[in-house]
Amino acid sequence: MPLYNRRPELPPLLPPPPLGLADLLGRVRQALQQQLDDSYWVVAEVAEITIPRFAGAHCYLSLTEQTTDGRGMPVKAQARATLWSQRYQQLAPAFERHTGQALRPGLKLLLRVQVRFHEQYGLSLDVVAIDPSYTVGELALERLRTLRLLEEKGLLERQQRLTLPLAPQRLAVISSPTAAGFQDFVQQLDEAAYDFALTLFPALMQGDEAPASIRAALAGVRARRGQFDAVVIIRGGGSRTDLLAFDEYGLAAAVGAFPLPVLTGIGHERDEAVVDLTAHRALKTPTAVAVFLVERLARLEATLLGYGEQIVALARQQLSQRHARLDQLSGRSRYAAHRQLDAARDALRERARHAAQGPREQLRQLAQGLLRFRHQLPRAARQALAREQRGLRQRGRALLRRFIRHHRRRREDVLRRRFRLQLALERHLHRNELRLAAINGQLRSKGPAYKT
Repeated sequence: MPLYNRRPELPPLLPPPPLGLADLLGRVRQALQQQLDDSYWVVAEVAEITIPRFAGAHCYLSLTEQTTDGRGMPVKAQARATLWSQRYQQLAPAFERHTGQALRPGLKLLLRVQVRFHEQYGLSLDVVAIDPSYTVGELALERLRTLRLLEEKGLLERQQRLTLPLAPQRLAVISSPTAAGFQDFVQQLDEAAYDFALTLFPALMQGDEAPASIRAALAGVRARRGQFDAVVIIRGGGSRTDLLAFDEYGLAAAVGAFPLPVLTGIGHERDEAVVDLTAHRALKTPTAVAVFLVERLARLEATLLGYGEQIVALARQQLSQRHARLDQLSGRSRYAAHRQLDAARDALRERARHAAQGPREQLRQLAQGLLRFRHQLPRAARQALAREQRGLRQRGRALLRRFIRHHRRRREDVLRRRFRLQLALERHLHRNELRLAAINGQLRSKGPAYKT
C-alpha cells in the first residue's frame, strides 16, 4: 500500500477559445468605461484643426504634447478630439471673446474631455469645455518671453537711435496691395501738398504666413536701402486675432535690426503689437502714418520759410546799417575835407601875409634908402625893385603849386576812401544776393514739394 494517496490526474488545460476583434474591442471599451471617470481636464497643444464650413458641421482637432518617459527620452503623445457642432457653437465664440483669437493650430489649451472608444474608429476625445483663461496666460507669457529676448539682444530701442530724415519722401511701403488701409494711406498722401515717392513691397498682412512674408519684403527693402528714407508697414483694420502675426519674435527682431527707420500703422486702436515696440515710431492707423509724414513736411516748410524771412530781414537790416554807416562816413569825409580846405586857406593867407610883409618892409627900407640915394642910385633902386617883384611872384607861384599838390592829395585820398566804401558795400550786397538766389534755387529744385 502506498504511503500517500495518489492525486487524481487532471484533464489537460485547453487554451481559451479565440475572441473576435469586435468582441475584444468591445471588452476594451467596456473596461475603459468602468475604469475611467466621466471626464478629465487635459492640457494639450492643437496640432491640427478642421473648422466647420457650414452650420451643423463638427470641429475636429488633433491634440499633441511633447513629454519625456522615465528614461528621459522624448515622447510625443497625440490623440484625436471632436467638438460636436452644438458645443462648438457655444465654446468657440466664447473662447474668441476671452482670448481675442479663434481656435487655431499652435495654441495651448486647457480642455475638459471625455474618453471615447469605438470598435470602428478607435480612441478619441470628446471636448465638453475649454478654459480660455489658461490660453490667455500662455499668450501673455509668450509675449513677455519675446520682449525679454528682444531686450537682451538690444532690439527694443535700436530703432529709436536711428534719425528719421527731416523730409522723408522716398518711402518703402510694406502692405497688401488690396488692403483698404494701403488705399487710405495712398489717398491721404495724394491729397497733400507734397510729393512722395512710394515703392510698394507686397506682403501678406495676416495669417500664419504673414511674418515670413513681411520679413521677405524687409529683405527686399534692405537690398535697396540707399533708395529710401524710411520704411512704412501698414495694414487695414481687423480683429485682435490678426495682430498675433505682429507679435512673432522673428518679425519683431527683423524690424528692430533694420538699418532704416520703420514706421508702423497696423490699424489697431487699443492693442500694441511687439512690432510696434521695436519700430522707430508706431502709429495707430495707416491714415495716422500719412498724417504724421505730411505734418512733418509742413513743419519743415514752415521752418524754412521762417528762416527765409529772417534772412531777408537780417539782410535788409544789414543794408540799412551799411547805408547809414556809408552816409555817416561820407558826411565825415566831406566835413574833414572842408576843414582841411579851410585850414589850408587860412594857412595860405597867413603865409601870404607873412610873405608880403617882408617885401613891404624891404620896400619901405629901400624907399627910405632911395630917398637918401634917389639922386645917386635911381637906376639901382628900380633894378632892386624889379628883382624883389620877381622873387615875390616866384614865391607866390611856389606857394600856389604846393597848395594845389596838397589839395590834390587830399582829394585823391577822400576819393579812394569813398571808392573802398562803395566797393565793400557792393561786395556785401552781391554776396547776400547770391545767398538769396541759392536758397531760391534750392526751393525751386525741390519742385511742388515746397509750394508755399
